[in-house]
Amino acid sequence: MTRLSEATAAALPAAVARPGYDRASQRIGIVHIGLGAFHRAHQAVYTDDAMAAGDRDWAIAAASLRSSGVCDALAPQDGLYTVTERSGAGEAVRLIGAIREVTVAAKAPERLAALLASADTRVVTLTVTEKGYWRRPDGATDLAGIVADGNSIYHYLAQAVVARRAAGLGPLTLVSCDNLPDNGRVLRAGVSAFLDHRGQGAARDWFERDWRCPNTMVDRIVPAVTDADRAKVEAALGMRDEAAVITEPYRQWVIEDDFAGDRPRWDVGGAQFVADVAPYETAKLRMLNGAHSALAYLGLERGHAFVHQAVADPTIRPVVEALMRDEAATSFTAAKGQALGPYADALLARFANVTLEHRLSQIASDGSQKVGPRWLSSLSAHGGDAPATLTALAAWLRFIRTGHDASPDPRRAELAGLWAKGDAASVVDALFGPGGSMASQWQPTEAQRAALVRQVAP
Repeated sequence: MTRLSEATAAALPAAVARPGYDRASQRIGIVHIGLGAFHRAHQAVYTDDAMAAGDRDWAIAAASLRSSGVCDALAPQDGLYTVTERSGAGEAVRLIGAIREVTVAAKAPERLAALLASADTRVVTLTVTEKGYWRRPDGATDLAGIVADGNSIYHYLAQAVVARRAAGLGPLTLVSCDNLPDNGRVLRAGVSAFLDHRGQGAARDWFERDWRCPNTMVDRIVPAVTDADRAKVEAALGMRDEAAVITEPYRQWVIEDDFAGDRPRWDVGGAQFVADVAPYETAKLRMLNGAHSALAYLGLERGHAFVHQAVADPTIRPVVEALMRDEAATSFTAAKGQALGPYADALLARFANVTLEHRLSQIASDGSQKVGPRWLSSLSAHGGDAPATLTALAAWLRFIRTGHDASPDPRRAELAGLWAKGDAASVVDALFGPGGSMASQWQPTEAQRAALVRQVAP
C-alpha cells in the first residue's frame, strides 16, 4: 500500500482538505516538545489555520523527549498526517502540513538544542503531560528528580536560555499546553529553578525579565489511535497514514496574551487571546478533566472500556453530573459571559459521542498527578463538602489498590507500597492526613475522612 508523503499527497481523495499554503516556503518558527496525538490534533491544526490565512514562517519542528514511535511514523511521511473528526454526522478528514521536521531529543539532543537556539524560532510549545513538569506533591519543582532524569524539558530550555543570551538572540515565548493550573507559571518556576541549580544567575535574570510563559487552557478529546482506526483511515485515503489522528469536531484554546515577540494568528482557527485564563482553565480542569477522571475510575471498576459507555451507565452518570454541576462549577468564580450550565451540557454530549472510542485506561494513567487539580481543588473550595467528588476520589484509591499495575504513574511504587503496608484508613491518612504527601492540597475533616475510608475499604 502507498504511504502518505509529499510525493503521494496529490493522490488523496478530493474530499480530504489540503493545507492552504506552500509548505516549502515556510521556515520553522515554532519548536514543539512532546510530539503526541494531542499536539497533532490541536496546536498543529491551529498553526495550519494561521499559515493558511497568510501567516508566514510558523512551521513546526517537533521533538519527542524519548520515544521514537511518532517520529518513525512521521519522518517517512515528510511530517504530513491526517486528522479525522468523528461525530454523529459522519467524518471529516484533513491533511495537516504544519510539521516540517521531527526529531527525538534523547537520540539527537544537539538538533533540539540547535532548533531552540535558532534565530528563526520565536515560540516553543509543550505537551509533555503533568508529570513532565517534575513537581513534588507540595507543588514545588522536583530538582532532584530533574537532575536524575537528565533528559527533561528543563535541560533543553535552560540550555536554550544560555545559548540565546550568549548569541545575542531575542527571548522566546514558552507555551505550556498541559492540564496544570497556572501551567505557564509552573513552567517558568521550573526553568528558573534549574538555571539557578546550574549556577546560571545572569541567564536566569534575563529569562525572568524578558522571556514569557503565558498560561493556557487547551481542550480537545483525542483518543489513542488503534490498528483498526489506522486500517479505516487507510481504506478512506487509499494510502497508509501511520501518524493518523482521530478526534472530535470540538476544539478550544484559551491563551494569556503575553508574548515576548510576535505570534501566529491562532485566533484565525478559533483560539482566544485573553488577559486572564484562570476561569477557563479552572472550568476545564475541574469540570471536564474532573469528570473524565471520575468516569475512568468508576467506569473501569464497573467493567467499561470507553467514556461513552461509562457516561451512559445509570449508576455513574448521576455522580458525574453532580461532580460537574453541583461541585466543580460552584467551586470558583466564572469569567464574565462564561456560562457553566451550557458548558456542562456540552461536555456530557461530547462524552456520549459513540463514534469516538476514548479509552478509560488512557484517562486513568498518571492519576497521582491529576487528582489534585481536578478534584482536591474542588474539595478544598467547598470545605470538603462535595460528596460526588469524594466518591470519585474513593474510586481512585480503590483503583491503585486493586492492581492496575500496568497503568503508568510516576508514584505507582509509592502508592502500591502504602497499600502493601496498611489498610484503607492508613492509606487515607498517609495521603491526606496531617503531614500526608497530598495534605497541602486537601485535608479532610474527621467526618469526611471516615466517609472516605468507608468507601475505600473492601
